[in-house]
Amino acid sequence: MFEVRVHGRGGQGVVTAAELLSVAAFTEGRHAQAFPSFGSERTGAPVVAYCRIADQEIRTHSPIVAPDAVIIQDATLLGGLPVLDGLSPNGFVLVNSTKDIALDVGDVFVVPATELALELVGRPVPNAALLGGFAAVSGVVSLESVSAAIRERFPAKVAEANVAAATRAFGIVRAEMEERQHA
Repeated sequence: MFEVRVHGRGGQGVVTAAELLSVAAFTEGRHAQAFPSFGSERTGAPVVAYCRIADQEIRTHSPIVAPDAVIIQDATLLGGLPVLDGLSPNGFVLVNSTKDIALDVGDVFVVPATELALELVGRPVPNAALLGGFAAVSGVVSLESVSAAIRERFPAKVAEANVAAATRAFGIVRAEMEERQHA
């Protein structure tokens, strides 16, 4: 089973990101579940969503405390919340940022997801771009399945803009991975 925890703020599409990831996995014939955890339900408040992906039925419904991957949709959460707690030693972190971020954990990948969303979607919602980056680094779901989940969820014009953001982020992360291999 592969477990993902998504951290962000209300209004950034955190819950939608987990749902889209589960749909992408389901599209590939896998079992998946996605569910949120809310504190105060207001725009800007910290939000956590979870996604599990497995090749067999998933029977647990508890929060994910030892994720294989953490997606951070708002880098300001790194300073004040325990967003990296329990991360698997072989896990990775995907952070929405324009700056390199050094963390004392496994592999860290940075994607300028908000900037991609603003440029391509016209709104600062980084979730689709981050899912493209996730597909690149994880291999758990394909970019094609992420794109299909986005197209299923949104109207055509909005969907294509989000697919473009996911595709660009996929390329950014793949280039970063290749650069690391050659370093």
